[in-house]
Amino acid sequence: MHGAAVWQVACPQRPSRVAGITMAGFRVRDLDALRMVPHPAVTLLLEFGTGSPVMDHAGRQQRGSVVAGPGVGSGGAVWARGQNVECVQVRLSPVIARAVLGASPADLDGAVVALDDLWGREASRIRERLGEVSSWDGRFALTDALLARRHEAGAPVDPEVAWAWDRIAGGRGLVRIDGLAAEVGWSRKRLWSRFRSQLGLPPKRAAKLVRFDHAAHRLVAGEGAARVAVEGGYADQSHLHRDVMAFTGVTPASVAGEPFLAVDDIAWPSA
Repeated sequence: MHGAAVWQVACPQRPSRVAGITMAGFRVRDLDALRMVPHPAVTLLLEFGTGSPVMDHAGRQQRGSVVAGPGVGSGGAVWARGQNVECVQVRLSPVIARAVLGASPADLDGAVVALDDLWGREASRIRERLGEVSSWDGRFALTDALLARRHEAGAPVDPEVAWAWDRIAGGRGLVRIDGLAAEVGWSRKRLWSRFRSQLGLPPKRAAKLVRFDHAAHRLVAGEGAARVAVEGGYADQSHLHRDVMAFTGVTPASVAGEPFLAVDDIAWPSA
């Protein structure tokens, strides 16, 4: 539920053939001003059907299928709304996003971008094909085949960049960022430059975003802010408060009730 809206959520029965891709299906009759909470993944929203979601970001509106880089929505800057919204939402690990999208997350420039601008007529074709499929399983299979094909044809990121991301994500953001370059045998300047250009954000920002994401979900699960701060790597509860405010524009207590996060356990049960 979100206000008077009822969310219908569907999940694939089997994982994607490509590591780093997860997806969920959503159907919402009346989506009323939903705050988008920043997430470490690249978000790809493939809409179909009679309705159309609208994304409001920095005074601009994007309709239809969109893509957003990691961390988009900081400060509560992105809102979604729409009538009769039907979509497949895909989360792409930043490590594979460049290959799948055909553009680096850095090229998104921190904005919500219309998929038409990246994929041209292919974006319209996938919308039509999703609308022709009658089941969620069929839509997931169609989407997965498309993304797998694009991933196979796309350019991979540097192995050193992928390794650094995996260390950050696997450590829930609690890693010594300054030591990553030495571990891969690169200079700090080289790793920072390649990481940012290929994944869309610098390593320290990536770690901060991953740490926030885990903290936010613990708050939604009902854990106290003091415990989340201590166990989540924050200096104190005030530090957690500042980070949450910076990423969402609201307090930790408010984040615990965010509808965008409340459906995560249903839509992304293995996250």
